[in-house]
Amino acid sequence: MEIGEIGFMASIMVIFAIVIGLILLLYFIPVRLWITAIFSGVRLKLFRDLVGMRLRRVPPDRIVKPLITAHKAGIAAETPKLEAHYLAGGHVQQVVNALISADKADIDLPFERATAIDLAGRDVFEAVQVSVNPKVIETPPISAIAKDGIQLRAVARVTVRANIERLVGGAGEETIIARVGEGIVSTIGSSSSHAAVLENPDIISKTVLAKGLDSGTAFEILSIDIADVDVGDNIGAKLQTDQAEADLQVARAKAEERRAAAVALEQEMVARVQEARARVVEAEAMVPTAIAEAFRNGQLGVMDYYNLRNIEADTQMRTSIGGGEAKGDD
Repeated sequence: MEIGEIGFMASIMVIFAIVIGLILLLYFIPVRLWITAIFSGVRLKLFRDLVGMRLRRVPPDRIVKPLITAHKAGIAAETPKLEAHYLAGGHVQQVVNALISADKADIDLPFERATAIDLAGRDVFEAVQVSVNPKVIETPPISAIAKDGIQLRAVARVTVRANIERLVGGAGEETIIARVGEGIVSTIGSSSSHAAVLENPDIISKTVLAKGLDSGTAFEILSIDIADVDVGDNIGAKLQTDQAEADLQVARAKAEERRAAAVALEQEMVARVQEARARVVEAEAMVPTAIAEAFRNGQLGVMDYYNLRNIEADTQMRTSIGGGEAKGDD
C-alpha cells in the first residue's frame, strides 16, 4: 500500500513537472504567433527571433503584429529596427500605421523620421492624418481696440496642415493661436475706426496670413477665417472719463492742500499776535517796577510822575475822542 502511494505521488509530480515545462515552453516559444506570422507571409525564426525577443524582454506580439500589418500593406519593415524602437520607449504600432497612411497618401515618410517623431512625444499617426486632412483650430475671443477707442472681439478659425519635416522641434498649436491672436490685435489696433473692420473683416485674415505665422512651427497655415466679430465697450470714452475723474481728484487734493496751508498760516499769524500781546502785557507789567526803581534812585520826581500821568490821561482822552468821532461819522 505504501509503495502504491509513493508511485502515485511520483506520477503526480511528473505530471506537474510536465505541465510547468509546457507552460514555460509555450511562454518562451509563442507557437501560435509563429504560425500566424507564417500564414501571413512573414518569415521568422522560431528560436532566433521569437525566443530571442523573450530573452531580450520584448513582448513578441508587440513586434510581430505590427510586422504582419506592414507586410500586408507592402511596407518594408525590419524586425531588429522595430525591436530597437520598442526598447527605446516608442509605439511600434502607431509608427507602422503612420507609415502605411503616408504611403497611401504619397507622403515621403522614412522609417527613421517616423520613429524620431514618435520618440519626440508626438502622435506620428495623427500627424500624418492632419497632413492629409487639414484640421481647424479655433481661437478664443480676442479683444482689441481700434484707433477710435471702440473695443472689438474677434474669433478666428485657422486651417492648418501638419508639416512632417518640422514635427521634430517645431512649435505646437499654442504657438499658432498666440501668433494669430497677436496679429489680430495688431491689425485691429492699426485700423482708423472699428466700422472699417466690421465692414471688411477679411482685412484681418489677409493681414495676419501675410505675416508668415507658421515659421518655426510644426504646421503650415492654409487659411485664416474670421468667424465672428463683436463690438465691445467704448474704451476710449471710458479712459477719458477715468482721466477726467483723476484730474478732478488731483485738483481737489491741490485745493485741500492750499486750504490747509492757508489755515496753517492763519494759525501761525494768530500765534504771533498772541505772542506780541503777551510781550506787551509783560512790558506793561514792568512799567510800575521801573517807575518805583526810578523813585528810589532819584531819577524821577513826584512832579515828573504827575506830568507823565497827565500826558497819559491826555493821550487816552484824545484817543477816545478820536474813536467817538469815527463812530459818529460812521
